[in-house]
Formats: sequence, C-alpha cells, structure tokens
Amino acid sequence: MASNLDKGLIVSFGEMLIDFVPTQSGVSLAESPGFLKAPGGAPANVAIAVTRLGGRAAFVGKLGDDEFGHMLAGILRENGVEDKGINFDKGARTALAFVTLRSDGDREFMFYRNPSADMLLRPDELNLELIRSAKVFHYGSISLITEPCRSAHLKAMEVAKEAGALLSYDPNLREPLWSSPEEARKQIMSIWDKAEIIKVSDVELEFLTQNKTIDDESAMSLWHPNLKLLLVTLGEKGCRYYTKGFHGSVEAFDVNAVDTTGAGDSFIGAFLSQIVDDQTVLKVEHNPKPLNDHVV
Repeated sequence: MASNLDKGLIVSFGEMLIDFVPTQSGVSLAESPGFLKAPGGAPANVAIAVTRLGGRAAFVGKLGDDEFGHMLAGILRENGVEDKGINFDKGARTALAFVTLRSDGDREFMFYRNPSADMLLRPDELNLELIRSAKVFHYGSISLITEPCRSAHLKAMEVAKEAGALLSYDPNLREPLWSSPEEARKQIMSIWDKAEIIKVSDVELEFLTQNKTIDDESAMSLWHPNLKLLLVTLGEKGCRYYTKGFHGSVEAFDVNAVDTTGAGDSFIGAFLSQIVDDQTVLKVEHNPKPLNDHVV
C-alpha cells in the first residue's frame, strides 16, 4: 500500500462488531436458512472507507479479547487503518448484530450486547496522543448509551477539539439499543452543538425533529451556531446539504439496491476523505455556482 503519511488523519471513534447477514433476503431472522458473518460498526466502516479511498484513518474503540475481536482488529489492519487506539477486554465479548434484509434492500437489526466490550471503554484507556493527532474526529451516538463508554466518548471529543480537530457526527440511530425513543433523542442531541459536520439520514431527520415532512425547514431546525455543514441523505433521491450561506442537493447514482447496510458510512467516509486536507468548502459564505451537477 502506497504511503499516505502526508495526508491528514481521520480518527473514527466508537463501536466495531460482527454483523450476521442472512443468506436469503426478504425473510425474517427466524425464517433465514443461514447467516454469513461480516465486519460491521459504523465508525469502523467509515475508517475503512477512508483508507480504501487512499486516505489515512485510525480507529479508537474496544473489542472483546476473543476470536471475533482479534479478527476485526486484523481486518482494520489489513485495510490500512491504524490500530493504536484499539483496546481488548478480557471480561466481555465482541458485540454481535443480526441483520434482516427486506425485499427493498433496507434492513432491521437485532443486537447482542450484555454488555459487549465496546460499551466498557474507559476514559483512562484512550490513546490521547492518537486523538490529538486527528485532523478530523468522527463519531456516532451508540457510544453515548451507557457508561463508561459515554464518558470515554465525551473525553475523546473534548481532547480532539482542544487539539484543533474538525468534529464530525453521524448519529447512526439504532432504536433497539436505547431504552426509549425519548432517551435516544435526548442523548443524541446532548452533544449536537459540538459538531461542525453532521450527517443524518431522512429517517433520522424525521426521528429527531418528530416531523414527517422532509424539507429544508425541517433540516434547518437542527442547525446550530457551531455547525459548518449539515448533510441529509435521502437514499435513492440523493442528498441535501446546508451551510451557513447556501444549500442545495446532489442526485444519487441510479443503482439496484440489494443491501443498504453501510451505505451511509461509505458516504461520510468518502466525504471526509475529500475535505480532510482541504476544508475551504466549509468556509465559503455563499454558493458561487450550483453544486447539483457533481458530487460534493
């Protein structure tokens, strides 16, 4: 793999787990004849997306000291992701998720975390030197659900910001993991005003605003003064983008959706890999020309 040490480091914080994907789509978990294991976890997916596009990424999180955990760490290394931020827990297993693929390519999740190793990451286990070296610090909301990982998340975010990193937030809503929808909204929004880039899906926009109308007014209700860019992904309809000075849309590529798992992670990973070393697009106060004709 060609050296990319001259590129800015994107540090991705949070969970990595094993997804068990059914061998047959369009059926329930109980009806599936079998499952294939695959690496998963949104922050890890983002890190791998970055390196596969020639960027530089590191992952910070905790895995079980078990075969699945070491397998996942190996997959990160094989994909060129720096592993100095990985911890292993001898007392907890690596998280598992069973994914149901519906006939439309969308998915549902069943999680096994009781607790899983990622939930047990402590603030004192963080590799602060690695976090301080980040040019972009990316995270989700699953690490906010329980302690001690929540405190580790807040500490890592604080250290990254103090060191000058750009904070990137993809809530990656997984309702079954939260005690209630109200708690999910409360905790997801508890760190909302810290992020400078936020990416949400249309489903997450509806969940957070409790407004079924997906439009500019609904999206801008989530704006805050520290925010530089808000991205709203719309599946086959592309995405909307919002800055302080202008907003617009980008159409999606026309594809046959077989499995949407990881699509949003690929999206934000690709975006971050493009802006990590050139953030001028985040500083533009007005739109000099339409962006609809090309991918941002």
